[in-house]
Amino acid sequence: MITSIATDMDGTLLNGKMEVSEANQAAIKKAQGLGVEVIVATGRSYAEARFALEGTGIECPIIAVNGAEVRNAAGEVIQFTALADDIADDIYRRLKDVGVYFELYTNQGTYTDNPDKAVELLIDIVQSAHPETSVEEIRESAKQRVNRKLVLPVEGYEKILRDMNQHIYKFFVFSTDYILLQKAADRLEGISGVAVSSSGNENLEVTNDQAQKGIALEAYLSSKGLSMKDALAVGDNYNDLSMLERVGYSYAMGNADVNIKRACRFETAVNNESGVAQAIEDALERSTVK
Repeated sequence: MITSIATDMDGTLLNGKMEVSEANQAAIKKAQGLGVEVIVATGRSYAEARFALEGTGIECPIIAVNGAEVRNAAGEVIQFTALADDIADDIYRRLKDVGVYFELYTNQGTYTDNPDKAVELLIDIVQSAHPETSVEEIRESAKQRVNRKLVLPVEGYEKILRDMNQHIYKFFVFSTDYILLQKAADRLEGISGVAVSSSGNENLEVTNDQAQKGIALEAYLSSKGLSMKDALAVGDNYNDLSMLERVGYSYAMGNADVNIKRACRFETAVNNESGVAQAIEDALERSTVK
C-alpha cells in the first residue's frame, strides 16, 4: 500500500503556466484523505514553493532547495543542511571567475545581484520548455519573484557570505549559453562535500552533498515510521534522481529527460496533462490490487 507521495514542482506538479492543475489538486487531496503522507520536494525555496501552492488548498510538508531545508505542514523548519562557510566561499570565487549568473539561496531568503537579468533568463528558459505560454505571462510570473520578495535584490553577495546568521543552502546557476554553463560545471569539479545537479538544461544547482531530495525524503519518512518501499515519487529531471532511485514506486513525467525515464519503474503523462494526478491514481490502484 502506498503510504507516502513525493512530487517535484517545476516540470512536474506545475504546468507551463506555473500552476497546479485542478486534476493534480484533486488527486493530492484524495490521497491525503486516504491517509497518505504527501510531500512536495523541490529545488525552489520554501517561500517560492508556497507561492506556487497559493489558492490550491494543499497543505503539506515541503522539502525545499533540493533537500537543504525541510519544513512541516505548519511551515516550521525541522531540518536543514547548509554548505560549510569555506566551501561556499570557494564556490563563489569559482563562479565569479567563470562569469556566469547565479543566485544565492539561504535560510533567510534568496538573493540576486542582477534582477533584470534574472527575469530575462527565466523568460528564455520557460519559453524554450513551454513555447505555448506567452512571453508576457512568463514575464509577469518572473517579475513576481522580485515583487513578492521571493528573491531579494542585493548589490553583491560578499556581505551575505560573511554574515554568520546566513546559512548558504544553494548556488543556483543558470544560463542559456550551454558552453558557459558547462565551463561552470567543469570549474566546480573536485570540491569535496558538494553535489552539482540540475533541474533543467539551463541550470546547475550546487548544494551540500547531503542536501538531496532522496536523502531528505528518507529521513523525513523514517521520522514518521514510514518506509521508502511504500513511497511514490514523481519527477522530471536530475535533481529528482536521488528520490526516484530510492522509492518503491518511481514515476517519470512524460516530459522527463530520457535518462530519468530509464531510471524509473513507470512513466506518466506530461506536466501539461496533469501527469502527477495520473501517477497518483495509477500507483494507488497498483498498490491495492491483490
